[in-house]
Amino acid sequence: MSVETTSRPVRAAVQVIRRDATVSPFDANKISVALTKAFLAVEGDGAAASSRVHHVVAELTTQVETSLLRYAGPEPALHVEQIQDQVELALMRGGHHKVARAYVLYREERAKAREKPAVQDAAEHVDWARVEHVVAEAVAGIDDVSAEPVLAETRRNLYDGITAEELATAQILAARTLVEREPNYSYVTARLLLDKLRGEALTYLAGEPRLAGHDELNYPGYFRDYLARAIELELVDPELAKFNLKKITAAIRPERDLDFGFLGLQTLYDRYFLHHDGTRFELPQAFFMRVAMGLALREQDRERRAIEFYELLSSFDFMASTPTLFNSGTTRPQLSSCFLTTVDDELDSIFQSYKNNALLAKYSGGLGNDWTPVRGLGAHIKGTNGKSQGVVPFLKIANDTAVAVNQGGKRKGAACAYLETWHIDVEEFLDLRKNTGDDRRRTHDMNTANWVPDEFLRRVEADAPWTLFSPDETPDLHDLYGTAFAERYREYEAAADRGEIKVFRRVRAVELWRRMLTMLFETGHPWITFKDPCNLRSPQQHAGVVHSSNLCTEITLNTSTGEVAVCNLGSVNLLRHVTPDGLDTAKLERTVRTAVRMLDNVIDINFYTIPEARRSNLRHRPIGLGLMGFQDALFELGLPVASPEAVEFADRSMEHLSYYAISASSDLAAERGRYESFDGSLWSQGILPIDSLRLLAAARQGDSLDVDYSSTMDWDALRERVRINGMRNSNVMAIAPTATISNICGVGQSIEPQFQNLYVKSNMSGDFTVVNPHLVRDLKARGLWDEAMVSDLKYFDGSLGQIDRVPGDLKRRYATAFEIDPKWLVDAASRRQKWIDQAQSLNLYVDAPSGRKLDELYRYAWHKGLKTTYYLRARAATSVEKSTLRGTDGKLNAVPAVPVAAPEPAACRIDDPDCEACQ
Repeated sequence: MSVETTSRPVRAAVQVIRRDATVSPFDANKISVALTKAFLAVEGDGAAASSRVHHVVAELTTQVETSLLRYAGPEPALHVEQIQDQVELALMRGGHHKVARAYVLYREERAKAREKPAVQDAAEHVDWARVEHVVAEAVAGIDDVSAEPVLAETRRNLYDGITAEELATAQILAARTLVEREPNYSYVTARLLLDKLRGEALTYLAGEPRLAGHDELNYPGYFRDYLARAIELELVDPELAKFNLKKITAAIRPERDLDFGFLGLQTLYDRYFLHHDGTRFELPQAFFMRVAMGLALREQDRERRAIEFYELLSSFDFMASTPTLFNSGTTRPQLSSCFLTTVDDELDSIFQSYKNNALLAKYSGGLGNDWTPVRGLGAHIKGTNGKSQGVVPFLKIANDTAVAVNQGGKRKGAACAYLETWHIDVEEFLDLRKNTGDDRRRTHDMNTANWVPDEFLRRVEADAPWTLFSPDETPDLHDLYGTAFAERYREYEAAADRGEIKVFRRVRAVELWRRMLTMLFETGHPWITFKDPCNLRSPQQHAGVVHSSNLCTEITLNTSTGEVAVCNLGSVNLLRHVTPDGLDTAKLERTVRTAVRMLDNVIDINFYTIPEARRSNLRHRPIGLGLMGFQDALFELGLPVASPEAVEFADRSMEHLSYYAISASSDLAAERGRYESFDGSLWSQGILPIDSLRLLAAARQGDSLDVDYSSTMDWDALRERVRINGMRNSNVMAIAPTATISNICGVGQSIEPQFQNLYVKSNMSGDFTVVNPHLVRDLKARGLWDEAMVSDLKYFDGSLGQIDRVPGDLKRRYATAFEIDPKWLVDAASRRQKWIDQAQSLNLYVDAPSGRKLDELYRYAWHKGLKTTYYLRARAATSVEKSTLRGTDGKLNAVPAVPVAAPEPAACRIDDPDCEACQ
């Protein structure tokens, strides 16, 4: 009755991994045989001749085969247990309960028969007492978990000759299989991974095998040995050894090693911890302390500040961005997240930009390139008396540069090209991510974004014409915005009508807008970002122009050929600053004050790869303090994201963060001095971000701005402090995607709604089953969490909407991203935007998108005063791989709905709600 494999394959590419680790082709005939034997066992010999049974077996075999082949990925391989799981589920869902029961019992008997000799042989080589001790330590203090199922699954996977490393991995995998049934097993899995990491690190440092349980580790002694070896290997700055290590090691909190979920610790293990020849020797608290010490290098009382920074990081109250975590305290401390450049209209500038991109990306920087100044297709070239091929061929080279420099294998190299909507090449720019057409004019790996002036949106709403120009004939449009841009643009249109401009083309604004939205839906690019709000509300209008945003659309800083804008990011974990009663403002103020100091320190410690970046960063000192875990905070407060209360919470939480961040930067200015270009800024005029809304409203000259001006804090007093003390930083706030650092902290990324309540998350560390722990907590409280609920969640792709036994209030609270009207996301973003001096990475989710829906949504975002938007995520009826853990996979004939995938994945993929590039 068991399903083994060999014989006639249905699809040659699909292979089956047998229990002895050999591989053979998939054969559906074996499924038919197993099903027939199951019916024989229950219904007797006559069942074999029954046409009914023959028909049922054929139908069930087809269902099982269809489901299994759906799982097959790029290198399809199925384990024999997966196949048997599907057979069992097919019988249950077909209503053949007696047959299914017989099949289950037979499987269990066969498993026990196989297990005995395997365990007996393996036991001779395995210290089972230590396995039990490690697993007991892993489950200690965690609710709703136990050691027994982990040990049982580990025992099942023992085999003669298993190595210590393989045994450690077997324990991790054993606990991992239990996560979707009980999310707390994620912590158990992380602790088992931690045990493996401890053994790896201690063995490496000692030069001989060493094992230690969590309570057995001498962390201070380990830290000294770790630091000495890291310095010896030239991985860490020797200056760290000059700290008072007695104070430093006394402050380490070993118990915080136990706070990680599996996804967070695995991410750190794979990509962040220091290693030598692939061997990790940096434990989590050593990692956080190394980062904290690196950020405190220039402090007067650096031990005190390092401990203060360490407390913030290791508690997950705040997390620095990925480049800072990668490189702080190392010999090459490139700590900045984002770099913005402008490319001038000459070959020297264009090819220098490629070199700059490569140098900036080498140490984990995300790139935003403004290409608008480069002349368009057909423009005259005076030096050769020829005609330009336009900006597109140069963008192709920029794309290939991003692919070639992949940040040392730690992260994918990533860049975003920006072009203004009046550029003559804009229509070709829209096609860059298409999979058809001349591949020499495509950029499959680079992100693109439209830099849209208000004048264009006014023409769209008036159904008026729009004129495209080449920037060599209209050079000042690049630096103009607001009313000045609109007036000059109209002058150029009149000049074109008089025949004074050679290269131009007139189109219907609505038609171009529709094409922009069509390409956004079809390819995920170019994103829609708004030039005028970014400039009219910029505190640095006196010092230059914002020509683009960055890779993830949250940074809005000035650029020129002489200055490359740099931003230094970090994010407050909002979940750690709420209670069921609301926002913990006192704790938030403490966190923000320390975080701003840490980010300001980055600027002076930073390793700059090009002089233009150093010059800009030291002159303006911008930072970008953001937040993550917004959706988790709503869960804690019991608020649906699609509700006026959630929008109000977005407003008030951002108001407090903004107030404390501006206050902290002003206090730093009193302590350390103002940033160099402060005089003349909006700050110097007492105009704070909330006040700059009036500047945007004045430029819009009508009812095209629909924003909320409410406030609750004493902003007058803060304005006066800023006027007197100044500001340490030209820009203070930006909400980045936090794709990776939110994984580390175990919360939802940035300001994102819950994507699904149960799904498989893929990133550079692998595939991870993710279950919404807040939902599980509430379902447990109502007696609704069981395996049937897990199965239903998988069947309905993480949605509660169609699960009848779930109460309506929970359905509203845990509605997923595609179940809510995206205007709620825009409303919340608008309320945040009034407090932010930069922007926010805002993804928009649209179920069953249409041209009308997209048109209304993006014009709504413009009317609500947003500066930028990020990915458009839409749904289509295509299948996704579901987890295949026994008894919990989705229903066999489900056709799940998933985000529309770009045909060729970019550095930031539209089919994954995460961007790996910024954070």
